[in-house]
Amino acid sequence: MKQSIKYVLNGVFAVAAVAVFIYVYAFGTVPAVPTNSAVVTAPAQPASTPAADKTIRIGWTAWADAEFVTKLARRLLHNRLGYHVDLVMSDIGIQYQGVANGDLDVMLMAWLPTTHRNYWKKVSDKVMDLGPLYINARLGWVVPDYVPAKALNSLADLKKPAVRKRLNDRIYGIDPGSGLMQASQNAIDGYGLTGYDLVASSGAGMTAALKRAIRGHRWVVATAWSPHWMFQKWHLRYLKDPKHLLGGREQIHAVARRGFYNHFDPRVTGFLTRMYIPMPELEQAMLQARDDGVKQAVTTYIKEHPQRVDYWISGRLPEPPAS
Repeated sequence: MKQSIKYVLNGVFAVAAVAVFIYVYAFGTVPAVPTNSAVVTAPAQPASTPAADKTIRIGWTAWADAEFVTKLARRLLHNRLGYHVDLVMSDIGIQYQGVANGDLDVMLMAWLPTTHRNYWKKVSDKVMDLGPLYINARLGWVVPDYVPAKALNSLADLKKPAVRKRLNDRIYGIDPGSGLMQASQNAIDGYGLTGYDLVASSGAGMTAALKRAIRGHRWVVATAWSPHWMFQKWHLRYLKDPKHLLGGREQIHAVARRGFYNHFDPRVTGFLTRMYIPMPELEQAMLQARDDGVKQAVTTYIKEHPQRVDYWISGRLPEPPAS
């Protein structure tokens, strides 16, 4: 992944972000409390009581990875740091604007440096980047493995009339304002895929379309991203993207409004700065969330990774094993 874009971290948070990576690579070694989500239909009023405010507003979208990570953070902010957390469901573009305006305190799903590049350019001087929550994510289009690679192995193959007919002129997508859908439209234009309908829906709608097609052993193309539980559920493969119009490897960052670290207990910023989940653990948690519910998946993750969770909260590294 290109590391050419430098994100702005304020003072001590830059040092903290480096410490996160050192810890992760040294030790190798995320829905939760009662739901109180709301859908954003108009700008919310920003918090106005510095330091004393015990409510944190987190923007989120119901993508499988974002849901788990956001609700894991809510559980720990509530149970370990004593904060009430309002989850505000909204389109990704509204989240960036909400954090920039102070209507939201934080969002935990900023795909950088490429997928959300246009959003980031508009708000980067008005927000705080608290560093990556997980890395080596990617976007792309997938097909079931039973679709012959000789017929359909890359985005360029979608131009074949026979392939387009088998797909009923459709590519199944997610939220219309998402970075993935913007990149997908660029790919349609860039590969000259005229005649295709990029079907906007949601993460759940996209996986439902995949499920129906796979059940009927029909050809289907869907927008996708990693991490996602669907790669554990079905045998899927990414189509090759020789023009790299869907981007490369990505990092998912926590982004907070300006002044966040002064408004809340410093432990809150420290927690969000140190929070980091290895990709295999995240994918396993997402699969459990699909099967058992996100609340149970969050409970399991906290139970199975006590030292890491304690580090996120306190900043204290675990004692090395006795020699």
